[in-house]
Amino acid sequence: MPRYKIMIVDDEKSMREFLDIMLKKEGYDTVTFPSPQSAIEHFRQNPCDLVITDLKMPGGMGGVDFLKALKELSADVVVVMITAYASVDSAVEAMKAGAYDYFTKPFNVEEIKMHIKRAIEHKSLERENILLKKNLKIMSGFSNIIGTSRKMTELYGLIMSVAPTKTNILIAGESGTGKELVARAIHRESTRKERPFVTVNCGAIPESLLESELFGHVRGAFTGAVSDKTGLAELSEGGTLFLDEITELPLNLQVKLLRFIQERSFRKVGGTADIPVDIRLIAAANKDIEEEVRCNRFREDLFYRLNVIRIDIPPLRERKEDIPKIARYFVQKYNKEFGKDIKGISEEAMALLMDYDYSGNVRELENAIERAFALEPRDHISAVSLPPAIRDYRRRDEYGLPASSAGGSASVRLKDPEEMGVPPDGIDLEKTVSEIEKNLIRDALKKAGGVKKEAAKLLGISFRSIRYKLNKYE
Repeated sequence: MPRYKIMIVDDEKSMREFLDIMLKKEGYDTVTFPSPQSAIEHFRQNPCDLVITDLKMPGGMGGVDFLKALKELSADVVVVMITAYASVDSAVEAMKAGAYDYFTKPFNVEEIKMHIKRAIEHKSLERENILLKKNLKIMSGFSNIIGTSRKMTELYGLIMSVAPTKTNILIAGESGTGKELVARAIHRESTRKERPFVTVNCGAIPESLLESELFGHVRGAFTGAVSDKTGLAELSEGGTLFLDEITELPLNLQVKLLRFIQERSFRKVGGTADIPVDIRLIAAANKDIEEEVRCNRFREDLFYRLNVIRIDIPPLRERKEDIPKIARYFVQKYNKEFGKDIKGISEEAMALLMDYDYSGNVRELENAIERAFALEPRDHISAVSLPPAIRDYRRRDEYGLPASSAGGSASVRLKDPEEMGVPPDGIDLEKTVSEIEKNLIRDALKKAGGVKKEAAKLLGISFRSIRYKLNKYE
């Protein structure tokens, strides 16, 4: 469980010491202040989970004014008031101003513990609600990992082996293979399963906001920072922080992430205090991260920090025996969503689904089933309802390229550029260039035995480029 941070503010030294000793014995981290003014200065750079403050204090700032000042700095701070019998009406006023609770003097220890426990539980629920709102649209795919192929069985075994550890994990796989599902499975099987699972999509958040989203910021750190913001790293306290599309992280933030991993602490944007956290870090990449390191787009030292345990998710084309089970899962899912009663998939349609190579992996298969549901008038998904790319795939060559009008997969013999010219009746330049490019890719793949990395070397392009071009022609 995380150690919650509590600030105690009271002008009576004996009361501060009593609360400090009692709460530390209960497992809380505490800090004490004799006046609201000194507490506010500390709170600016060191926000806490809970503030316990006396309602009546000398020095010009009472408990209600102190409460309002805290709420301006951090709207979600939880404040509990201490009041005497004579000032219960003032405590009610403080509750209207945003205080969570109050207890009256004289009081006993068990009463105080009950109030504090209730306030901390409220804070925990607030954190969970924040995370719930952020995760509403995360699970757009299937709700669990599906597959019984040998490669998937090996993957399940690896998940069970690494889940109990605290080690950083790097998940590699093409887009649509289910990297986040694997990360969630690791979290669910770990000792942190009761704590938050927080996702940061490094490619979806604008670079200017990414640091603030990840680490939070203090009031006044930049234009528009009107109050303190809790970052996702802090929200994941005690749980798992999942950094998706890690290769999209800018180099300047890679340095800060490296420090965060090494120190297990961070500073908010505009802050000066180090905030320690206890989290499990999982990163995912759909690009060739080693290639990104070689091209100096990703720091080598950060790569080694993340790549302690590596999990490679097989693409769908390498586990085609799982396609029928996954497709049937989506049939059940979209029967509920569309209010239909599709009984299954025809043999012809299933043969086409099995034959296709899915550059978009499981996500592309799901899209195909969803499209078929929207178009299919019968009680079985037929071939005609599948996307054209899947229906026409058998008419492609062994490398997935469209049949070429320039001689299929025969080796390409290019003319000297000076000998090439435009015929009298003209040409379609884009079509001609595409045909030449397709034939060159086809020839390179043939010479490389179908290995894309080797073919890319023969063409003098990156693996990422050849994968892009193959996807474009598909």
